[in-house]
This record gives sequence, C-alpha cells and structure tokens, in this order.
Amino acid sequence: METKTVQPSVAKVKPETTSSVELRENALTVLERRYLRKDSQGKVIETPEEMFRRVAKHIASAELIYDSKADIGYWEEEFYQLMTSAEFLPNSPTLMNAGRELGQLSACFVIPIDDSMESIFDAVKYTALIHKSGGGTGFSFSRLRPQKDRVGSTGGVASGPVSFMRAFDIATDVIKQGGMRRGANMAILNVDHPDILEFIAAKDDPKALTNFNLSVAVTTRFMDAVKKNTDYDLLNPRTKEVVGRLGAGEVFQRITDMAWRTGDPGIVFIDQVNKGNPTPNLGTIESTNPCGEQPLLPFESCNLASINLSKMVKYEADQPEIDYAKLGHTTRLGVRFLDDVIDVNKFPLPQIDEMTKATRKIGLGLMGFADMLITLGIPYDSQKALEVAENVMRFISEEATLESVRLGEQRGLFPAFKGSIYDTDDGLRPRNASRSTIAPTGTLSIIAGCSSGIEPLFAVVYTRHILDGRQMIEVNPYFEKVAKEQGFYSPELMEQLAEGKTLRDIDNIPDWVKDVFVTAHDITPEWHVRMQAAFQKFTDSAVSKTVNLPYEATPEDVAEVYMLAYKSGLKGITIYRDRSRDSQVLTISHAEEVPETKLSPRARPKVTKGVTERVTTGCGYLYVTVNFDDDGICEVFSSLGKAGGCASAQLEATSRLISLALRSGIDMASVAKQLRAIRCPSVAWEQGRAVLSCGDAIGSVLEKYIRDADNTTPNDLGVAKNWAGQCPECGNILIYQEGCHICPSCGYTKCG
Repeated sequence: METKTVQPSVAKVKPETTSSVELRENALTVLERRYLRKDSQGKVIETPEEMFRRVAKHIASAELIYDSKADIGYWEEEFYQLMTSAEFLPNSPTLMNAGRELGQLSACFVIPIDDSMESIFDAVKYTALIHKSGGGTGFSFSRLRPQKDRVGSTGGVASGPVSFMRAFDIATDVIKQGGMRRGANMAILNVDHPDILEFIAAKDDPKALTNFNLSVAVTTRFMDAVKKNTDYDLLNPRTKEVVGRLGAGEVFQRITDMAWRTGDPGIVFIDQVNKGNPTPNLGTIESTNPCGEQPLLPFESCNLASINLSKMVKYEADQPEIDYAKLGHTTRLGVRFLDDVIDVNKFPLPQIDEMTKATRKIGLGLMGFADMLITLGIPYDSQKALEVAENVMRFISEEATLESVRLGEQRGLFPAFKGSIYDTDDGLRPRNASRSTIAPTGTLSIIAGCSSGIEPLFAVVYTRHILDGRQMIEVNPYFEKVAKEQGFYSPELMEQLAEGKTLRDIDNIPDWVKDVFVTAHDITPEWHVRMQAAFQKFTDSAVSKTVNLPYEATPEDVAEVYMLAYKSGLKGITIYRDRSRDSQVLTISHAEEVPETKLSPRARPKVTKGVTERVTTGCGYLYVTVNFDDDGICEVFSSLGKAGGCASAQLEATSRLISLALRSGIDMASVAKQLRAIRCPSVAWEQGRAVLSCGDAIGSVLEKYIRDADNTTPNDLGVAKNWAGQCPECGNILIYQEGCHICPSCGYTKCG
C-alpha cells in the first residue's frame, strides 16, 4: 500500500546521536542473559547499542509500506534515541527478535478452545509454537463440557476443563527449556461453569499447574448475588441448560480463601471487560493474556511498550514538575512505533496475523511511576498521587488517541472499523482499536533503571547475592541521594535496612522521607486498589497491578479487596499475601482415607543453576554448592579442598540427605538448625566468627537463603516483605509484582 507523502505528526527535529548507552550492572546482566544475540557457543556477539539499532532499523522499515519516499533513516534515529535514552522500551519479544530470523514481536496471545478434541489439541500445538517464539498465551476453558458430561461420539464421559489444562501445562514445561523466555499461561473459567469449584482449587497443590495463572470470570449477576447472599445458576456450556445452583457467597468465599492461601485465582470482571470491548461486532472477549492486563478476542495478539515516567520530570526554578511536552512527544512516537511493529511482525500463526491486523490493537503503557512520585516529593498512598496518576494517564490516553487518528488519516483505519464502537457519525476514527495498556515491566524496568510499572518501590535497600559468593547491598538511587543530602546516610544504616528494618523503625530519618519512600507492604490494600482504579479510568485495556497483603491478612481481607475492586470499576484484580506461595503446608482432603502420609522428593530437573561458596574450616577450605530449581533450593553439594578419605565420604552422605530433605519439602530453616553448632575438634575462624565443623559451615551457607522466622524477611538477604523465594537462575531474591514472580537482579520471571 502506498499513500502520498505527508508531514509527520511528530516534530521532525534531528536528535543528537549518542555514542553509547549508559546501563546499570543489573541491566547489563539482563541484556546479556536474555536479549543480546549469541553465537552457536552461547557467546554474546552484540552490544546493547547494536541491539537498539537492530530494533530501530527493523521497525522503521515499516514506514516504506505507506510511503515509498519515507525517510526511514530519520525514523530509525528517532526510535533509536527513544530506546537508548531509556524513555521508552517495547515488550521483550520486540527487543529480542526484531531484525532477526524469528521476527516474532508480540508479547502474548489468546487462543480459542472449543468443545472438541480437535480444537483442544490444536490449541496445545498453537501454544507450543507461540511459546517457542517467545510469547505467552491466554485461554478460556469455559466452552468445554464439564466432567462426567456425556460424550456423544463414544458414549463415554468427559474429563472436564481442569484435566485438559494439565496438557497445556506439560507442553509449556517442555517448551520453556529451549527458548529465551519461559512460557506463561492464563486460564480463565466462567463462574457459572459446573466445574467452577474444581477450577478454584486447581492450584491447591503448589506443584500443580505451575505454568498457569488462574482467574475466575465473574459476572455482574454473580457479584449482585454475592452481595444479596443468594444462589445462582450453573450452565452446561454444551447444552446451555441449567444443571445446578450454588450459593454465590460460598463460591466467592472459596475464591478468596484460595487466593489467600496461594495467590490464585484472581478475578476478571468479565462484564466490565466487554463493556470496553471496542469491536463487539467480532465477538465477545472471554480471556486475557497471562498477567490479565490485556483482554483479547480469539487469535488477537498484544503488542506492548512502556514510557519511563522517571524521565518525564523537568525542573522550573529548581522545582520538579511533569514535563508534559516531552511526555506528549514520547507518546506520539510510541504509538507510531507500535503501529509499525504490527506491519513488520512475523506472527506465529496465519489466524493471528489476520486477526491482529483486523483490529490493530496496541498497548502503550508506562513504568517508573513510583520514581516520578519520589522526584515530585509525593507519597504513593496519598490523594495527590491519585491525582497525578489520573492526570498522567488521561494525558497519555488523549495523546495516543490523537496520534492514532492522525495515522488513520494517513494510513487508513483498522479493517474491522465497521460495526465497532467508533463507527458512528460523530465518533473518533482511530487506526488502532485500542491504544493503551498498563503491562508488567519487570525486566524492562531493570533495563531502564526505574521502578516497575505503576507499583510502589518493593524496597529502598536490599542485598544482592552474586554468583561468586559475594554479597552487594543495593540502595535505591533516589533514596541514597536524599539520605546523603539530608545527612542521615551511613553504611551501617544501609545494612540495617537491608537486614529488614523499615524506615518507620528508625528515629533520625525525617517524616517526609518516610512518607515519600513508602514501600509495597507499607501501603494498605485500599490504596493499592485506589491507585489501580485511578489508572484504569483512562486505560483502554486493563492494568497490571498487585495488591500486596501482609502475612497476617485474613481471607476476609481478600474478600474486601475483591469487592472494592468491583465497586471501583476495575477489569480484574490480583492479590499476593506475603509468604503465601513459598510456604505451603502439606494438606490432604480426607484424612480418614489416608491414615499415613509419606513424603517423596520432587524430581531433580535436568538443568539446575546455583552458587558455590568457600568456607574456611579446621579441615581446610570447604566448597559448598547450593543449586536451585523453579521451586527454590533443590540440592547441596560439598567438598573439601583435599579429596578422598572418610571425611569426603561423610560430606557426600550429608549433602545427599540435605538434598533429599529439601526436595521433599522439609523446611530449610529446620535443616540448617540441625547442622549449626555441630562441633569437631578442629575449629576455624572466618570473618570474625567460629566455624565449628563442616556441618556447621554448610548450615551457615544455607542460612543465607532462608527467612528469619521473627521478621518474615530472608536472613542475610534483607529484602522486602513481598519476597517470593530464590531465583532459580542466579540465586537472588524473587519478588512478586504485577501478578508475577520477578528477579530484580537477572530479570528472570515466571511470566515470560
């Protein structure tokens, strides 16, 4: 397609070219592990500058589709500067695959599943292809007939949606080992499906469906029944007939109880989602992407990017204020970038290519919001912060829509425009059916060096464990600057904060600092919901946000959060109660039927990663290796510098038993406690403390990876209360943000 040459809507001023990209150590680690090109031996053969240039050049090439005389060099430079300045970054597959053979640039997809064996296993195949290409997938299992329902072709009975979910989970497990990103899935089931209770409890076993997030699609009718404490109908999706009734209050309680225990299921307010469906002529939205922020029709994809708000502040007379001119320029460029992404994308399936180009949905979001508030001196949990959220998102939404309208005039409207919500006499005529989404930015925010999405800070200080055994205290740069300017900075204070003390526990820190540097668990659940609602008002799709709850929270607290989210007009809600996913208790459904419960170790994966520490003992140097799998520490090896002999054999036996205990779910603190203080005749000293024996040395290493039971933070790691276990790739902390486990050190994420 070719159109006449038009004046670009973005001011055409040549930006200055920078010679290099300034990146923090964590950002370089993330890029080297996941994004930069590697040769056949796994050696990195691309610099960050070359990566951004590769992406900019490939995306800018789309300009020629609409104008054979387009100055693609200009657009390449604009896009390059946008990314290298860390003011804007596209979703991970675009950074990984643009300009490379794979060429798949979308973050996630929704795949339909109809009530037939052919459709189910077609969807499994499509899922494998998508995960291989670096994308995540969402499904609604609501069309599948319930378990024990009749199967006409065989005369047998159906096994139900939850059983088929396991096939998708296993396929994801197999594929994730070969790609640059882990596969991630969202499973949604309508609340009126006859198997809803089984679905709600599907992740009661912490080892089940580990590659899935779960959400219940609740309707307005159901929520009204909850408030009135009445029953509601269950519908067989095959026959559309009423096959039973359940108490809405009881089902709602089951949802909140399981979310309290495990974090799943979340809730999708499906009627609210479809109220914002821009193309109802194409169908009803049934599912979302893995983290819930992008509702999509079957075979649609989401093409996402985020603006770094920490870069959108300027100073006038030494006073910080939001730089709306810069924010507008970045928004307009971002919309053009994402529209170009759709045209140069190599979609994994022809159905996805067709559907994505029919609606041309894009999702421009943001990150660095907490950093912006800190710079402005505004507490996250304040009315002023809500006003900033609304004003910023309103501005981004308006600018994005205006740019999409301009692109529609230049390039044409999205093909499914007729019958859409915009198909009115006085309606907008945008090129993109939706323009804004607030998506998770776990790894992107590490690259950009800013806070994640719209989340508050997870900590002001934490300790990062390095692969060679060293530890490094990481201090939030904004906090470090303020601490030094205000005269209360000291290495000792940073260590105290890293060990779990909060700012509110310390006397000589100004109150305004304590207010501004508020962290996720300092904020009440109500403020988390209110902040999500403030952004949702002006977001086309939905908002990824985690409502953090303390360990002491009750299921009733979860219920209050869900009800507040519903009243606030949210499209979905995710909660995470501290320690709810990494300290599951062993439970059985019918104790009288199982008189004896025996533990068995989980299987050791083919590949594990870990750290080795050298400890001085009375018998020489002891080398202790701690390895991790997806569930945490899975094994320990130990060896003395001198090989052979009885001591080495005993160490091997000790290590094997420790590994067996850890893979069987025995509390690591209990294991370490048994090892500490074992004494042998040869005592050594290291870093001012006595090492009593090899067993004592192993116990001291394990203690670096466990929680202190008194303060609910990992001993010696000193991280925020939303700590969620160890990273299986680098051994550092995992935190739970934006509906996902994220490692702030290496960028590992369980959500792809």
